[in-house]
Amino acid sequence: MTVQRRGISKTPESSAIEKKIKRGNAQRQASSWRGKVITLLLLTGVTGLVSWMYFTWADDFTHTLVSRGEILTQPRVFTVECSEDYKKYKFFPGCTPSKCGRAITDSVVTLEEAKKLRRLAERGLSLAGSDGGASILDLHSGALSMGKQFVNIYRYFKNELRDVFTEDDFELYRDVRSRIQKVIAETFGLDSKQMYLTKPTFFSRINSTAAKTTHDEYWHPHIDKETYGSFDYTSLLYLSDYGLEFGGGRFVFMDPSSNRTVEPRAGRVSFFSSGSENLHRVEKVTWGTRYAITVSFTCDPDYAIDNPSLPVGSTRLKETDE
Repeated sequence: MTVQRRGISKTPESSAIEKKIKRGNAQRQASSWRGKVITLLLLTGVTGLVSWMYFTWADDFTHTLVSRGEILTQPRVFTVECSEDYKKYKFFPGCTPSKCGRAITDSVVTLEEAKKLRRLAERGLSLAGSDGGASILDLHSGALSMGKQFVNIYRYFKNELRDVFTEDDFELYRDVRSRIQKVIAETFGLDSKQMYLTKPTFFSRINSTAAKTTHDEYWHPHIDKETYGSFDYTSLLYLSDYGLEFGGGRFVFMDPSSNRTVEPRAGRVSFFSSGSENLHRVEKVTWGTRYAITVSFTCDPDYAIDNPSLPVGSTRLKETDE
């Protein structure tokens, strides 16, 4: 999901994105054609061949990298060849991606921590929210969806914040962010001190309400490095469960030969190098509400942002466990 989508000019890079999207469309057309072929073969009685073709093609087009029911005690890593995207930017030894891929782990954030972060998101997003199906809360910049626009919570809701957040909320957020940075560095063989938090890093709440503006259209295929040049590594921490609390909303890597999906699970962290080797999208949420945090990292210190902190005087009683 992106906070804001910009128009893409006809550059070689955007042409490459379009080609990948067209390839995905071709795959879907092939899927439709496949169904017609199967029907024809069934009518001619070639059932054995039909079965072989169906399961072979289905396996070629869609893979589930990790299901919600699995619990990963160690990161499950899938390596892919790095794209040329990073050569357009300044090289930072020990950080700029040279080993690319995607990984998923359930051992970085506990379920209880995920529940606390979700309650933080619910309280913050209760102040406003998008008219469409996708709302964001950015504790760093203060951006909060409101109707068809964004407001700064630190200015717009200055007096109310003492009843919404605690210093413990922010401390947990900072600690979890640090752990995510550490696991990314360990997985990709990086120097974590050379990685910097970058914007946008935000909470998201997605439901099945129809989109009202382009900000609500989270489902389009995109490349993070193309959308935000500062991105080198992207991560998502899921705060709700696919199939239990919402339908749709799976994360989809769009590879040349197939789509590969990650099913969200509360406390699950998914992370990947941000270039075009990881073209991706999020399925439309069909029911329920999907909560997550996008945490983004850059190798360029010029694009670093600080950890968020609760403004002075904006504190409330410590949250008690529910």
